[in-house]
Amino acid sequence: MKLVNSNNEEIYKRYLRIAGMLSRMSSESNCPYINSRVAENIFCLATGAENLGREDCSVDAKKDQIGVGVKTFLEGNDYSSQKIAEFNKDSGRFRGLTEDRIVEEVCKLRNERLRVTKDIHNLNEMIYHCVVRGEGYIKICEFDMDFISVETLRDIKLKSNSRVIAFSDGLHEYSFNLSKNTLYMNFDTSNPELMFNVSILDNPFDALLSLRDGNDSIRPEKRESIILPLFSDRGGRNVPVKSGLNQWNAAGRLRNPNEIYIPVPSWVKQKYPDFFPGRDEPFRLVLPDGRELSAKICQDNGKALMSNPNSALGEWLLREVMHLEEGQLLTYDKLLEINIDSVEIIRMRAGLYKIEFRPVDSYDDFVEANGIN
Repeated sequence: MKLVNSNNEEIYKRYLRIAGMLSRMSSESNCPYINSRVAENIFCLATGAENLGREDCSVDAKKDQIGVGVKTFLEGNDYSSQKIAEFNKDSGRFRGLTEDRIVEEVCKLRNERLRVTKDIHNLNEMIYHCVVRGEGYIKICEFDMDFISVETLRDIKLKSNSRVIAFSDGLHEYSFNLSKNTLYMNFDTSNPELMFNVSILDNPFDALLSLRDGNDSIRPEKRESIILPLFSDRGGRNVPVKSGLNQWNAAGRLRNPNEIYIPVPSWVKQKYPDFFPGRDEPFRLVLPDGRELSAKICQDNGKALMSNPNSALGEWLLREVMHLEEGQLLTYDKLLEINIDSVEIIRMRAGLYKIEFRPVDSYDDFVEANGIN
């Protein structure tokens, strides 16, 4: 296994056993029940991996430049088809296409998301780490999270009496559900890396009652963050051609081709007036791959988040993440393609912030949560 080893295997099994023991809290099955988020948290706790579960990218965890998609599912006769991607926002791309062309389009979209995840988090490889649950036991299986080879696609066929297209690229077998716009991959779990027994408690609540509760000294940590759009809604949703992420294209003085800024909407400044330092006051901004930039709030009314030098943010976002050529405009269609249209800025402590990408609609949800019309 890539990250579970002799140093952490026993504690990892112990955590999973404990979670499985409590299955009767939500399931009557004799197979241990472990929620997907719980599986992610246990994996990260045991291995020391960074938890990326909140970022809605192609992996759930990262350690040592390895990206890990943590999956948990029930054993299915050593063979299981599991969801690996959804394309609801891209459903219009598939209308009117033949089955072969739909598969090609889905594969290209999937590969672009994998590529963006690798670049954002500076990953050398990506894997699936599967917690497979059977009656009285748990298996651990791992598989490469490969790019789909469009050049070797084969066996493309519509399953009888269904809206599902099955296909293979020679490495893995996949299926695409046309009704759900969801991509599945087949996992062969017949050769696990690890397997151990789990005993399920008949009444887990009795066990929980034995724990201390009501400790007023324990307080949940408050996550201070805001979400900023990478787009504008003026004149319809778009990325402005001469401002924001395309500031390098603005008229007037000669500009660096990497010059950009992330817009800070006026309502965010009004509702969160003390979130950022004052205008032109520098602070540290940690990128998803761990690198740091010097950043500050600039322009009239503090409407822009920029880096210092102002080309550093664009060199990372436009070149390394978006893979745009110098002089190529960023468009909203590009953001939709990679399922990113906003960023979350997290205040770690005074003078230190972290930036994370957020999927399409995250900013709209943030607006609604704050009661903004």
